[in-house]
Amino acid sequence: MRSKIHLFFYVNILNMPELPEVQTIVDDLERKVVGKTIVDVWSDYKKAVRPSFSVFKKGVLKRKVVGTERRGKHLVLNLTGGYSIVIHLKMIGHLLFKRKGEKNKKFEEKINQYIHHIIYFKNGDRLAMSDMRKFAWMRFIKTDSVGKMKEIAQLGIDALSSDLGLKKFEELLKKREKGKIGIVILDQKWIAGVGNIYRSEILFEAGVAPERLIKSLKREERKKLYLAMRKVLKKSVRMRGTSTVDYRDISGKKGRFQNFLKVYGKEGKQCAKCQGKIERLKLNQRSVFWCRQCQK
Repeated sequence: MRSKIHLFFYVNILNMPELPEVQTIVDDLERKVVGKTIVDVWSDYKKAVRPSFSVFKKGVLKRKVVGTERRGKHLVLNLTGGYSIVIHLKMIGHLLFKRKGEKNKKFEEKINQYIHHIIYFKNGDRLAMSDMRKFAWMRFIKTDSVGKMKEIAQLGIDALSSDLGLKKFEELLKKREKGKIGIVILDQKWIAGVGNIYRSEILFEAGVAPERLIKSLKREERKKLYLAMRKVLKKSVRMRGTSTVDYRDISGKKGRFQNFLKVYGKEGKQCAKCQGKIERLKLNQRSVFWCRQCQK
């Protein structure tokens, strides 16, 4: 029982990569690996390399990275010849880019020492994956099949998609009116990209209580929720993500949005808007932080 309690507590404090963190990584990879040719691959945990390590290695060798993109919380490296590498960092995996001969003290930080996969480029640069829990994975696949992958095909519209306007958002809310907003907003099949950290921040920004049924939300509240989602996620992207515990960018550095968090992880502290105290609520076994006075 003790081990289960410890694991549950650990899972709840993890800084799992969400939309802003993954977008930060994708933007950095676009600048640092596009145009580079892969010459070797190493792994000491081959079961996380799909469809198999041998197929992956044979497939990517001598291919050049021609572009990057994000699909929900998935990273995609598009290669020459119509193939791609799809990566999901899962709970605490992160990528580290190192130039040939580079000495970076950030890479010496303990969280960056769990290297299980390395992609080597022709010019001596390398892209490594550090993942203490070894849940992250990467797959070699045809580019035109990326959208057909089960993990990606079932994703809803992206939370920052230009196609997700207020009207579309309201239509999606109507389809889930019997659900609690604090639960539905985490459903990647509904809208992709929002995770536990941003769930709390978005609901606080909108002034909406986590347990509110969607059908109880007035039109103005639905608009506030939409605007809050866009505002919070875009600001975090500008701040290069949130590093409460584990997240690092490809240079081994922390994001900065943790300095702007208003409720997440602040149980018992005074609310930034009123004199009330931040509370923690469990919804579907996951913690959401909120202010009873500010969120109705």
